[in-house]
Amino acid sequence: MTGFWMVGALVIALVLALLFRPYWWKSTISGVSRRHLNAAIYREQMERLERDRAENMIAEADYLQARAELQRRVIDDTQAVDDTASIRAPKKTMWAVGLVLPIVAVTLYALLGSPATLDPNGPQRPATAQDMGRMVEGLAKKLESDPSNLQGWAMLARSYKMLGRNQEAERAFERAGAFLDNDAQLLAIYADLAATNANGNFSGKPSQLIEKALRVDPQNAMAQWLAGAAAFRSNQFDAAIRIWERLSPLVEPDSDDSRMLQESLTAAYAAAGKTAAAGAGKPKVTAKAGNGAAQVAIGNAASSVSGVVQLNTALKAKAAPGDTVLVIARVPGTRMPVAVLRAPASALPLKFVLDDSLSMSPQARLSGASEVEVEARISKSGMAQPETGDLISVVQTVKVGAKGISLDVSKVRP
Repeated sequence: MTGFWMVGALVIALVLALLFRPYWWKSTISGVSRRHLNAAIYREQMERLERDRAENMIAEADYLQARAELQRRVIDDTQAVDDTASIRAPKKTMWAVGLVLPIVAVTLYALLGSPATLDPNGPQRPATAQDMGRMVEGLAKKLESDPSNLQGWAMLARSYKMLGRNQEAERAFERAGAFLDNDAQLLAIYADLAATNANGNFSGKPSQLIEKALRVDPQNAMAQWLAGAAAFRSNQFDAAIRIWERLSPLVEPDSDDSRMLQESLTAAYAAAGKTAAAGAGKPKVTAKAGNGAAQVAIGNAASSVSGVVQLNTALKAKAAPGDTVLVIARVPGTRMPVAVLRAPASALPLKFVLDDSLSMSPQARLSGASEVEVEARISKSGMAQPETGDLISVVQTVKVGAKGISLDVSKVRP
């Protein structure tokens, strides 16, 4: 802060120096006699008149008349009181400007600037979800006018993912196109989004993206994790074991990621009828049939919540089979979900299990919370962001590990 004011003072001093520069050297042009100046002018005029006469450019009568006029003017000037042409420094004006300019500058900054931001210990307003939303929408508008900015589309996709707007994030990744081709991490994030939006189904686009990411960087941890999850969900348990065991040395020991990986490996060993490595946990494996492929939820029973979502009979006319059911778990007081399950409304009443396999981020997992807020919502657009007209349930706060939760969708979001 002190540095800012010092720089400001130096700038003001420089401006004042430039304004008053003509008066610093006034002594070099002061004290010049006006009579001497006039005499020099008359002498030059007389010399020019003589040249014109010598070159016959003026008649003799005109010459005599002009000469007499010059002589008369010389006599008049010599009789006048002499004075000195000088430039005097306007001291009062200089003092006034020197005082007023700094005062005006500081006042304008106090009124129009942001003095509080100069104090690192001063109060800082944290960015809110609304602020983030406005910035993301601003970026989206700019990219619509400049669709060739592929890096911008990738940035927008990641921003949408942070806000839980997975459908929009996937569309933004599609617009990023060739920018993703050599970035294994972005390809893995894209694959994760595509699988999430397909209700955990890795077939088709998600698997293609995972394979592409592994071709770019075979050691990318997220791509390997997703490849193992895809193999597990398609009942290829031996393949899942091989992939996750290759991933194990790349994960930091004793971290949440390491524990989650060990639980998944144990689940894969159990599903394959083999014995898990020593020290692994005993996760629960639940299999569901859907769209001809097995969908699995992996996680400890103590690190999950389960129950059923039902649609109130009074609202059945407002829900279409193509609508999306979202079952969401959040840590109380936060906006970022720790688990999100998506399913078509045609699956209602829907039995659900929320665990770490449905987490939105490795840093925000259900197993890391002691209690969560659980709610169900039926969305026409399928967006994670709540919208007017969504059908919603009452939010319930439950302990992690709770079972038999009943979520009754009985309200319309205003």
